[in-house]
Amino acid sequence: MSTFVGGKLKLKGGEPLKGSVKKKKKKSSGSELALTSSLQEQDPAGAGGEDKPKAAEPIKTKDGFILPDPPKEADRRTEAEKKHAKRVAKLEEERLRKQATKGYRDRVKDFNEHLASLSEHHDIPKVGPG
Repeated sequence: MSTFVGGKLKLKGGEPLKGSVKKKKKKSSGSELALTSSLQEQDPAGAGGEDKPKAAEPIKTKDGFILPDPPKEADRRTEAEKKHAKRVAKLEEERLRKQATKGYRDRVKDFNEHLASLSEHHDIPKVGPG
């Protein structure tokens, strides 16, 4: 009894693969001008010659956009999430401090002692003649 169903592989949420990649079209600068003029019509105070962007808006540069830093009150985590993050950071710091006190030889010695304490079940069996 076979449950094999023939046919091409179909991926969720899209057209089947055709072997070619479609390139995205670049937006013309005319649409940007129309967008900025419509924004100025909506906000007449901004059209009065003030070029200062709002704190929440990204700043446009010639290379792209610079996103502003999120405000301090943007932390929307719960108290439990904050405590957990604090605890994880503390444990990580302790682990790094403990690891920094040991040298390479000490780590190798500890690892060898750990391997020696394991049962024979974990030993690597001999392979081949000999």
